[in-house]
Amino acid sequence: MATLLKHVSLLLLALFLSPTSAQSPAAAPAAPAAAAAPAPTPSSPPTDIIRILNKAGGFTTLIRLLKTTQVANQINSQLLTSSGGITFFAPTDSAFSNLKPGFLNSLNDQQKNELVQFHILPSLVALSNFDTLSNPVRTQAGADPDRLALNVTGSGNQVNMTTGVVNATVGGTVYTDSQLAVYQVDKVLLPRDFFEAKSPAPAPAPATSKTKASKKKAAEGPGSPADDSAAITWKQRKEMWGAIVGAAVMGFWL
Repeated sequence: MATLLKHVSLLLLALFLSPTSAQSPAAAPAAPAAAAAPAPTPSSPPTDIIRILNKAGGFTTLIRLLKTTQVANQINSQLLTSSGGITFFAPTDSAFSNLKPGFLNSLNDQQKNELVQFHILPSLVALSNFDTLSNPVRTQAGADPDRLALNVTGSGNQVNMTTGVVNATVGGTVYTDSQLAVYQVDKVLLPRDFFEAKSPAPAPAPATSKTKASKKKAAEGPGSPADDSAAITWKQRKEMWGAIVGAAVMGFWL
């Protein structure tokens, strides 16, 4: 009996001293990984008409005109501030080479600016929508139909223009986006005003002979040699007639 109690005591002691097998708390679920932020995309540079033409190639003369007249800066500024957009007809170097030699150098600064502005419409026009425009089309050079008339006809993607001096055709699209359309043209659009001779001022009406005589007499003034000469002649005639009449009377009485 003592032996049994001893074994039971040892068993209880062993159970008491053994590590408990209590279940450890469940590990908290791992937090979901944060979604990776999209890499920042570089902002697109503002539209630059010179960069567009340089990339296209074949517009060296036009680029030089855009720079010297400062119209390039004007176009870029309009694209940033205007919501209507711009349509630009871009003559190629070949188109400029067909001009009369020395023509561009014969223009003053104002005319050069007007020439470039004549190639710009102050609104965005798709290639297929030129047939919806009313002629003459308004350009940024002005709206005077007698000086700056530009007439455009379109049929599908075929677009023709006339200024009264040249007839030009759109040869294709150089660049287009939601604000700017650049179309290649095969001729420089020349305003008719550059070639029309200005009417000379009317010449004053010729003075009549009577007016001339009056002016001459007024210039000579009273007592002029002409008047003295006329007076002496009349005096001489009076004396002559007096002598004749006197002689006749004396002859009668004699």
